[in-house]
Amino acid sequence: MLASIFILQGFDAMMNPERVSPRAESVVQPLAERVPLIPNETEQAVRLNGAVQFAGGLLLGMGRLPRLSALAIAATLVPTTLAGHRFWEIDDKQERAAQRVHFLKNLSMLGGLMLAAVDTAGHPSLAWRAQHTVESARRDRTRARQIAEASYQTGLKAGAKAGFKAGRKASRQASAKASGKASAKSAR
Repeated sequence: MLASIFILQGFDAMMNPERVSPRAESVVQPLAERVPLIPNETEQAVRLNGAVQFAGGLLLGMGRLPRLSALAIAATLVPTTLAGHRFWEIDDKQERAAQRVHFLKNLSMLGGLMLAAVDTAGHPSLAWRAQHTVESARRDRTRARQIAEASYQTGLKAGAKAGFKAGRKASRQASAKASGKASAKSAR
């Protein structure tokens, strides 16, 4: 639903830029001086703005690249609103009220676009995933250290036990040899 107005208005701005160019002049020229991607000709800037709104609206409406398309539309909505709904410059009370309503409507749509731009469709954000990965790696590292320490201690105990058994066996063998030599000497 949010995308529909941008599809319609974007298409209209692409096909009929002369309709809104006079109002856009006051915003396009200062932006064109600061941002090299914006054309100097107001009609071309209006066509470009309309094309971004049209393409972004289609993508957002189809659910394709929703975060990127919402962000692109939001970027075009700010100059569009500043150019088209300058209610503070209007003297007629009724016209001023109407333009203020349009200005606030666009501001509300900007809020919706910003929500769409940060929406992760139920998936955790990249920041959360990165933090979770770091915490998980720290837990894994701590657990690996604990396992390594336990294994080391078990190895020491097993080695000591094996060493004790091997020592006792060697002692018995030496004793048996010695007693065998002693018995052989006494038998002579």
